[in-house]
Order: sequence, then structure tokens, then C-alpha cells
Amino acid sequence: MAGEDMVGDLTRDFAAGVGFLRRVGDTAAPTLVLLHGIGSRADSFSTLIAALPAPLNVIAWDAPGYGQSVPLAVAMPTPRAYADALAQFLDALQTPQVTLAGHSLGALFAASFAARYPDRVNALALISPAPGYGVEPGGTLPPGVQARIDEIEEVGPAAFAKKRAPRLVGDPNARPDVVAAVERAMATVHPGGYIQAVHALGAGRLLSDAKLIGVPTIVAVGKLDQITPPAGAAAVHAALPHAAGLHEIANAGHALPQEEPSTVAVLLARIARTMAHA
Repeated sequence: MAGEDMVGDLTRDFAAGVGFLRRVGDTAAPTLVLLHGIGSRADSFSTLIAALPAPLNVIAWDAPGYGQSVPLAVAMPTPRAYADALAQFLDALQTPQVTLAGHSLGALFAASFAARYPDRVNALALISPAPGYGVEPGGTLPPGVQARIDEIEEVGPAAFAKKRAPRLVGDPNARPDVVAAVERAMATVHPGGYIQAVHALGAGRLLSDAKLIGVPTIVAVGKLDQITPPAGAAAVHAALPHAAGLHEIANAGHALPQEEPSTVAVLLARIARTMAHA
């Protein structure tokens, strides 16, 4: 493992088949790991990372099949496959325990990891959580989910991103900068990796995993989120044995970490700091 280049004060690196961004903080400070959504990438967290307190160690991965990360070996993975890949990645970084935050589909992966590897997570944040559809591996995806695969195969990532990005922002006309950032990230997805992630979304069962999570967990959602609305986030929060707060963020949609990075940073720093002193 060796640092490849710098992105601001972030190092772009590679370990265990996974590309990632890292900001090194204080040795004794917690490590926060960020898992992006289905149409996103590690770089999408750059403004959020900049808003986090400097002592905090931060890692944002490119999920398998995204960026330079190696795709998963199975064509139709479940969230557990990504959780296992995350465990191998953290082993390679010699990072036994983390505070974990997942956005959208990344929340499915984060919850699966926390349920499967309870000793490796000290606190969890589920941001704009995607609930999944509970499809058995290899089963038929719901029409709306299958349409994602059909469309990206038909028009390609750039056209797909241009059409879809505005829906992810609470007020796209007022935030063209965020819409452009969301579109840029989505336009870089590899269709193969994206299709694997769609299958994981189809197989996901967030409410079931939530009941198995044994660490303090916060849930955050934009009040204007059309993709994973606040009612769904409230249901996830209610299912958590150790729910630590439901936060509905005004004037934000699904791209919450990009729309309100300072607000999300406060929530993440608070839970990481709390667990560091627990």
C-alpha cells in the first residue's frame, strides 16, 4: 500500500483491491469510515471531510466496482458481500475498530457490516438510508430497480447522470453547484460496478439488519428527500435497539452530505467523539 496522489489535504491510496481517500488526524483520535451511495464515489465526501474536525482520522472508500476498486467476484452480490469486502479492507489498513457512516446504499453496507462484525464498530450513522427490497439473490428485481440497469446500459453513465442528478438535490434550481457535483460523480460510475450495486440494493433488508445492530446509531435524512423520504428513515430509527437520534435536515434532499456538509459533519463528529470517550 502506498499513497498515489493528493486531493487537497486528502491522500488517494489503494489497499486490498479498494481505492480510497484518507485524511490522517491525531493518532489517538477515532477513525471515521465513509461509505458512498450507488451513484457516487469517495470524492463526493470531500466537502464533508473538510468540514470535519481536523483531529479525526477519515477514510472514504470507492466501493468495489467503483473508481479503481476491483469489482466483487459475484455478479449479483448482497450487502453482506460488500460488508465482507470492507472487513478485508480494514484488515489491510490494520484498523480493527471504526465509527462507520453510510450514505444511501452505503447505509445498507454499513448496517450489514455492523450486524456481521459487531466488535469492529463503535458507533454508526445511517444517512439518507436506502431500505433495500428484500429480493432473494438471483431473484427478479422490482421494475423500478431493474430500470436502473436497463437505462445505464442503454444511454451510458453520462446521460444517465444528467437525467437523474437533479432529483437527488432538495432544491436543484437553488443549488446548481451541488447538482453539478452529483452529476459529475454519477457520470464516472462503471456500468458493471453499478449493476452489481443495483443487485445489492435489490437484495438489501435494512430493517432486518437494523434490529441486529448493537452500537449507538444515528439516522439523518433531508426533509426534501424524494429518494429515501423521511418516513423511511424514521422506520429505520425505530427498528434500532440503540437508536441515538433521528435528524431531519431542512432544505436538503437525498444528496445530504453534499448539500449540508457542515450539518452532517457536526453529527458525525459528535457521535465519534462520544464513543471515543465512552
